[in-house]
Amino acid sequence: MTHIASATATSTAAPAAFFAKWADMATWPEWNADTEWVRLDGPFVQGATGTLKPAGGPKVSFEVATLTETEFVDVSRLPGGRLTFAHRVEVTPAGTEVSVSITLTGPLRWFWRKVMGADLAAGVGRDLDALVGAAEALSAAGSLPARPEEVVR
Repeated sequence: MTHIASATATSTAAPAAFFAKWADMATWPEWNADTEWVRLDGPFVQGATGTLKPAGGPKVSFEVATLTETEFVDVSRLPGGRLTFAHRVEVTPAGTEVSVSITLTGPLRWFWRKVMGADLAAGVGRDLDALVGAAEALSAAGSLPARPEEVVR
């Protein structure tokens, strides 16, 4: 496994706000500058599949590999590799800590790291900050479930 990048932020948003933003994949481009569009084939559940179009790249298939009350992991299938984004939330005394970690696996991970690693590493903090802003706005609007398990089905 090759680690590409990680980022962590603390937020006033409830954990459920992050899951609501992750579940609403059609709005990902609003907070993820490297994504043109995302389509999920059905509900936001573990095992769900979809397609996403990275900015400047070909569309790729992905799977929701893990979905719990504290973690959402999506895995994109690349020729000879798998790109994994592991998202986690944890309630701390300072607020909700949200983190993302990006890794590559597979026999061609060296190639994919060379092709996209620097861009992913450069954008992870920016995109996490934008996600925090979107989740905080959603929390402030007061229109989301109180607990992540009400979003995670």
